[in-house]
Amino acid sequence: MAASLLFLPDISGFTKFIQSTEAAHSQHVIAELLEVLIEANEIGLQLAEIEGDALFFYIEDRIPSKQELLSQIERMFTAFYSHLKMLEKNRICPCNACSTAPQLELKIIAHSGDLQFITVQGNRKPFGEEVIQAHRLMKNSVDVDNYALISGVLANEIKMTTGTEGNLFSFQESIDSYDGKNVSYLYSPIDPNTLSLKTFETPSKVDFDRKPDLFVEKEFPIAGEELLEWITNYGNRHLWIDGVDKFEYNENEVTRLGTEHVCVIGGRQLEFKTVTKEGKQGQLVYGELTTSPPPVDKAYNFFIITPIDEKSSHLRMEVFFEAKSLIKRLALFLFVKKLFRKNSVKTIEGLYTFVSSRV
Repeated sequence: MAASLLFLPDISGFTKFIQSTEAAHSQHVIAELLEVLIEANEIGLQLAEIEGDALFFYIEDRIPSKQELLSQIERMFTAFYSHLKMLEKNRICPCNACSTAPQLELKIIAHSGDLQFITVQGNRKPFGEEVIQAHRLMKNSVDVDNYALISGVLANEIKMTTGTEGNLFSFQESIDSYDGKNVSYLYSPIDPNTLSLKTFETPSKVDFDRKPDLFVEKEFPIAGEELLEWITNYGNRHLWIDGVDKFEYNENEVTRLGTEHVCVIGGRQLEFKTVTKEGKQGQLVYGELTTSPPPVDKAYNFFIITPIDEKSSHLRMEVFFEAKSLIKRLALFLFVKKLFRKNSVKTIEGLYTFVSSRV
């Protein structure tokens, strides 16, 4: 039987992050990061288990070359930190989970050995001493939280030694004792600044040199950040927006600049993209752009929240239209504004009723 690879990416700082931040958004952030790591698989890793903050991969009866393994490790670190950078640059939510997510780090443990398997309810999973050893190596004496660790056994298999490998790795040797047995390994701290992070779109703030086409205002008996959460939680939209059939969106994604959702009204799909604009100091601004509202070309809808105190806030809803043709501008003047104002008032009142019932 040929040796197999065990490969465990583990998010550092997970426990503190989950315990000290808002549950819903912290779960979304972790889920996104785990998906990013899974999608970064390029060497045929098999996913055995999602273990909370870690992924347990393996390759049966094959050990990748040193170059393949280091390339895979670098690819995962690059994907992980690219996503964190995107979350940081495009976030609109001020909650603790969204604001501290960029502080998360990553460690990757790689080990090798003969694998045994156990089948439970039709699921075949690695089992045995080497699986235990790989998980033990996650608890080590490395004094940083951002590193790659290769067990001594695996290092011998792929002829890995201490020293520099490329621009990212600088391996050192260490030994820890597990159940009275010394286990050697090589580890390399990873500096995220040396990674070639992926580019991503950072939507610019929308700038208007005119007053809104219409606005509605109301004071709410809830803190500003909580009000923003209710507004950006698409799963509750149908409870306070009248006439909506359903909302389609990614349930495992934190709302941020550039995220999209679909509102279905009377069988018609309206596609929205999250945008923002400059607000006054202390204000929370969330906006949505749709390019499909008849009969205009674009409609921007902004929720501008001004906190009053710990239990109340002021909400101003502003709507901007863009209509290029003369016919559309005429329709806007004659009836579109009136219709949108009526719907905006109903939306604000629906939101007020919904939020007040939960205070």
